[in-house]
Amino acid sequence: MKPRIGNKLLIVSAPSGAGKSTIINHLLSLGLPLSFSVSATSRKPRGAEKDGNEYYFISAGEFRRRIAAGEFVEWEEVYTDHYYGTLNSEIKRVHDAGRAVLFDVDVRGGISLKKIFGTDALSLFIMPPSVDELARRLHGRGTDSPEKIRMRVEKAESELNLASSFDRIIINDDLEEAFRETVKAVTDFLKE
Repeated sequence: MKPRIGNKLLIVSAPSGAGKSTIINHLLSLGLPLSFSVSATSRKPRGAEKDGNEYYFISAGEFRRRIAAGEFVEWEEVYTDHYYGTLNSEIKRVHDAGRAVLFDVDVRGGISLKKIFGTDALSLFIMPPSVDELARRLHGRGTDSPEKIRMRVEKAESELNLASSFDRIIINDDLEEAFRETVKAVTDFLKE
C-alpha cells in the first residue's frame, strides 16, 4: 500500500503550445502518486477529446450556474463565454484516493490555485524558448485557425510576464531536460 501524501497539489501552467501537456503526460507515465484533475470548460472539444477525460465539456450557461452554486474552487473566463475551472469535487476525488492532485490549468488559473493552496501546492510554469517558437508549435498542431493562433500568441506574450508568480520555471527548449527538471521538482516536493 502506498503512503497517503496528505493534501498536496501540483499546478502546471504554460502559454498554449509551450509543451505543458507533453510534460504532464510524461509525469503521469512514471507511476508517481499523482492523479489528473479534470478541468471543466465551456469550449467545444478539439480533435479526439472526450467529455470527462481531457475536460468536462459544459455549456457557458451551465458553467455560470455552477459558479453561482459555489461548485468551483477557481474559474476563469479566458475568452468571452469560454470558461475554464476546477471543480471542488475533482480535488476531493483525488485526495480521497490518497494521491496528489495534478492540475493542468491556464496561467491565471495556476496563480489563483497557488494563492488558494499556498505551501500545499507546487506551481510550475512551462516556458517556451521564444514567442516565435511558440507560434511555430501552434501552427504545427493544425488544430486552430490562423486567427485563433494569433489570439493565443498575443495571450502568451502577456502570460510570459506572469512566470515569476510560480514556484519554478521550466524552460522547454530541450524536452528531455525539461522532463528531468520537472520530475526532480515534483519528486522533491512529494517527499517533503
